[in-house]
Amino acid sequence: MLSLARLLVILTALLPFAASAADAPKFELGKEYKPVAVPQPTSDPSKIEVMEVFAYSCPHCYAFDPVLKQWLAKQPKDINFVRLPHTLGHEENVVRNKAFYAAQMLGVADKFHLALFSAVHTDHKPMATPEDLRELFAKDLGVPARDFDSAYSSFAVDGGYRRGDGMVRDMAIGSVPTLVIEGRYYTSPSSGGGFPQMLQIADYLIAQARAAKPRSTAAAEPAATPKKKKKAKAPAAPKTP
Repeated sequence: MLSLARLLVILTALLPFAASAADAPKFELGKEYKPVAVPQPTSDPSKIEVMEVFAYSCPHCYAFDPVLKQWLAKQPKDINFVRLPHTLGHEENVVRNKAFYAAQMLGVADKFHLALFSAVHTDHKPMATPEDLRELFAKDLGVPARDFDSAYSSFAVDGGYRRGDGMVRDMAIGSVPTLVIEGRYYTSPSSGGGFPQMLQIADYLIAQARAAKPRSTAAAEPAATPKKKKKAKAPAAPKTP
């Protein structure tokens, strides 16, 4: 039987492990985060993809945007952040989402994102027709009307919109804002318990994905040691007859 003194020593030694286990976040698959219905390929397999699924009509997405930007500013370089607009079944979001892909084509995606959010939620403008969006591009982004019209009506923008809408359906994302990590798992304020914990769960999933990433060949394998060159032998002296 263990003496009382020895038992106290053992329990004291185990306290740090108990404390660390208690402090570790306990996120459970199926509760705080869930698998997407159909896993999606990422745009850059060399990095860890964080995708925000959002809607321009969503006030929670508008409120989340500055919080997300602060979080992204602290992320390392192996994170690839992408946005995926959701229509939520609203016809006006179809127009807005096509304008999103037009903005990508015209190289003004970040400026457009903030400008449209502000127009809808701060200025309370409808922004529901191509004409509304054309005016936004011209006044706020400095994009000529003809350039907007050309991009908005292009096959590339229509294809981008259809691919994005198809991804939303395949993943079965029904609420926004939602963060999808590596095209496989997602979390949202409703499942995570608010914006802060949602981002903690994202950090957890990113750490899991980073640990699962194979190391590059150059990093995993030590450099070969160069072989020493053999010294050339001096030619033998000719034999005296």
